[in-house]
Amino acid sequence: MRISGVNLPDEKRVDIGLSYLYGVGRKNALDILKKSEIDPAVRIKALSEEEQKRLQKVLESYKLEGDLRVEIQGNIKRLKEIGAYRGVRHSKSLPVRGQRTKSNARTKRGKRVTIGAIKKEVATKMGIT
Repeated sequence: MRISGVNLPDEKRVDIGLSYLYGVGRKNALDILKKSEIDPAVRIKALSEEEQKRLQKVLESYKLEGDLRVEIQGNIKRLKEIGAYRGVRHSKSLPVRGQRTKSNARTKRGKRVTIGAIKKEVATKMGIT
């Protein structure tokens, strides 16, 4: 089954398979299935044509995949342009939501760089002294 450019795996349950779509998590998937009156335990390959159409119709009311990505990028760009604190943090590739950076944030800040003592000979060659 293919929804908004994403192939959903046939062997997975419908509630798990829907989470392959960007913008649909487990909670949203269960809400979508409740609205479309489909049992969450059914496998994707076992869905009938009529159930697939109901599912597609309910998903049309949600912002998914490309549209959602564009909106999120637009929000980040707007924060940068107005000079908001969150926008500055985004542009510097630092944590945006108040996390500490002294001891953590390795995924955002990158690999540790050890700065140690430099011998006098090396310092003179580098032109530091």
